[in-house]
Amino acid sequence: MNRKTVILLIISSLLVSAAAHFFFIQEWLNNRFMLGPNDGLSQMAPFKKFIYENYREGSFFYSWSFGLGGGFYSQLAYYFSTSILFYLTAASVFVLEFLHLVDTSDVQFWAETSLFVSILRLTLILAAAASAFRYMKLNAAAAFSGAVVYACSLMYFRHVVFWEFFADAMLWVPLLVLGTEKVIREGKPGWLIFTASIMLFSNFYFAYINVIFLIIYVIFRWLLPLSDEERGKAEQLKLFITSGLISFCISAVGFIPAVYGFLNNYRPDYEAEIAAIDWSDNIFFTSRYILLPVVFVLFVLIISFYKHRVFRLFAYISFLFIAFHFSPLAASAFNGFSAPQYRFEYLLSFTAGGCVAAGLHYIKEVRFPYVLAGIILAACIYYIQIPPLDLMNGKPEQIRWVFLLLAVTAAFLLLLSWRQKTFVMIGLQCIIVVSSIAMVNAYAKYTLSEQSGVHKVSRDYMESDAYNSEEQQNLIKRVKERNDAPFARIDWMTKTRNNTPIVQNFDGTSLYSSIINQELLLFYWRDLLIDMGRESVSRYATLGNRAHLHSLLQANYWMRPKDQAEQAPFGFRKLFESADYAVFENTLPLPFVRTVDKVFNEKDLTHATPLDKEHAMLQGIILENAPSADKLDKKRNIIDQANIQMSGAVYDNQRLSVTNKRGGLDIIPNQLAKDTKDLFLGFSITRLDGKGFSITVNGYETTRKAADSIYKTNINELFLRIPADQKVALRLPKGSYRLEDLSLYEESYHELRTAAAQPAAAASVNWKHNKLTIDYANKENDSYMVLPIPFEKGWELRVNGNKQPLKRANYAFTGLELAEGRNQIELVYLPPFFKPSAAISLLGLLWSMLFIRRTRKNESRLKNV
Repeated sequence: MNRKTVILLIISSLLVSAAAHFFFIQEWLNNRFMLGPNDGLSQMAPFKKFIYENYREGSFFYSWSFGLGGGFYSQLAYYFSTSILFYLTAASVFVLEFLHLVDTSDVQFWAETSLFVSILRLTLILAAAASAFRYMKLNAAAAFSGAVVYACSLMYFRHVVFWEFFADAMLWVPLLVLGTEKVIREGKPGWLIFTASIMLFSNFYFAYINVIFLIIYVIFRWLLPLSDEERGKAEQLKLFITSGLISFCISAVGFIPAVYGFLNNYRPDYEAEIAAIDWSDNIFFTSRYILLPVVFVLFVLIISFYKHRVFRLFAYISFLFIAFHFSPLAASAFNGFSAPQYRFEYLLSFTAGGCVAAGLHYIKEVRFPYVLAGIILAACIYYIQIPPLDLMNGKPEQIRWVFLLLAVTAAFLLLLSWRQKTFVMIGLQCIIVVSSIAMVNAYAKYTLSEQSGVHKVSRDYMESDAYNSEEQQNLIKRVKERNDAPFARIDWMTKTRNNTPIVQNFDGTSLYSSIINQELLLFYWRDLLIDMGRESVSRYATLGNRAHLHSLLQANYWMRPKDQAEQAPFGFRKLFESADYAVFENTLPLPFVRTVDKVFNEKDLTHATPLDKEHAMLQGIILENAPSADKLDKKRNIIDQANIQMSGAVYDNQRLSVTNKRGGLDIIPNQLAKDTKDLFLGFSITRLDGKGFSITVNGYETTRKAADSIYKTNINELFLRIPADQKVALRLPKGSYRLEDLSLYEESYHELRTAAAQPAAAASVNWKHNKLTIDYANKENDSYMVLPIPFEKGWELRVNGNKQPLKRANYAFTGLELAEGRNQIELVYLPPFFKPSAAISLLGLLWSMLFIRRTRKNESRLKNV
């Protein structure tokens, strides 16, 4: 394309992109944002803020503020930490911030910028798709119209609003196709290597989906060649394989740590049966994922189009992806053979756009009878697919608009097939562009904003108690101003917002991310049974108000609404309060650096209670394979000495039937010891009808997911802390449950008091970015040091200059062996396999230059023969 054409394409793409965002531009002017109320507010904006701030400060790999601490480069690669488009955004923001034109300190800044980033991203997608279709020898107007069909699709706006990083995948598809076509037609792999490298580096998850598409595309291209001058399949295959290997090598520095982070995550298996076929979605009128463009449906029903190879290619791939849309098994395969997720429909939008572009290019060759037959068949299909009014929310206008669009488009097609007129052709293309823009704006207003709650995401909401109020910020600020412990954490989050610490700029005890260090997840769910207030995967939250864990993990402040103040952990005293909240401080804190001599073996504690494990952590260190281990005095279960009464329920043979609206068991201990401060209630519970339910124990409430929820942990054991009382009241909603393994324990906190009374280790600690140094004089000749730093691959330990392996201590944290006397300890974190990955990337870049140069020489030699 010449310079004028490129400029015209960019301007046209920008105008269409802005028009497609018209509804959200209006919302922005009214202080509402292009952001989903759930993951948009909980993950997208906070993670962009978090990564940008760390990168700006020169911290690229690890942060103590990432939940309980973690390597965010690999764990957030699923989101933005390796995203090329986010890098470009961050670079632009950095320049604007340097010029004092923007303030990035508040998460609202990132909520606001999502609209402008989306407009620019969609501009690039439009230009890339139009270029890909144009390269396939389709005229410019047809190629651009097809690009609009692809870019202005429901899936783009659904992704941007709810999971913004998903939308980046739509940019790589047309660029991959362009690169593939250059290999097939010209034997030039450069563009494919460039695009594939960036895609693999940016996001491994959508690279997986796009590579599947690319394989399908190449297979169809081999079955349906577009010209007689294409390279031989053997040569193509060699170029594809070599290009793929080179791209993998170049991307390795981002791709390998990201994949390791994914593999080191823990996600319970999806146990529900996955159907092969599900016809319930209506892709003509009501689908949330893909609405087939009317012009696409008309074109694929006009038989004479199929004599053209390009049209045939895109039509056949479209039919395949329509079949995939109706198959939960295919949705599972595209999601890594996990729970079915319909995130791949943008691929169908691309092939539909290709069909439209090819159809418009060849429309002048279509005769009237074929067009009329296609229109009649399309009308019948749409009539059969009319959904019941209840699925339209009582609004039949959408059905009428679809049929009006069908009639207008059909009329223009008939006119074109009867008499070729330029103004009719322009009119048809305008209808395609305008209808695509109108469709996504209507989808934004009615489906995303009104039905999905996006209209609630406003400046007022983001400054409310539900997210980040001034009252909450002032309390956090007061805690940080008086706190002189550099690693102290605050146990606080607004309801369901596990990333509140990132939003409100403090070190907390919660995190919500699809990729999390599995050691921490298993620590919460399996090893210590820490209740989070709600059952859910991909997150951990607070410490179950358990005093031992607060002291061990530096969570020395506890903030809650005033009506929950009675649930404060033992040993916490009220520090200050505001109108609605109270802040408590731990009076029994433990030092960040702890040295111990007692060693407990993890295997010996397999059947121990979480309370016993906490005692072992206070007295010493728990190691996976300790050569010699101390014995632990275990707590006695007093449930047999308790009187169990039924309240609005019947309990027999481990089955609990709650007959009242709320009912359950009253557990009354015969006589508590005088020094008992807390009780711990343990049990395993499942609801027999599979519904989700809530559990209340003496004012403490938690919830459990439905049996078929994809967010269920599949762990049914609970271990709840209750301030000592003469009665433990377990309450559940009306229904039938299996309630097993009831246990009850008393706790005096003798071990915690003893540990807190010991003098802190005389250690000098310095932590900057990914490097932690500790200078410790081991005067007591203790055997081990234990740190509240989550154990994960990537840390390299040196003690007195000698490399030494780290120990996985206390199930999920970091321990190391001490030498006698002075210990100069250095811990440096790099993402897993970072150094070899970086070396592979450098080799990949060198290989790509040599390979592209050689292919160019071969091309020149062939031309001269």
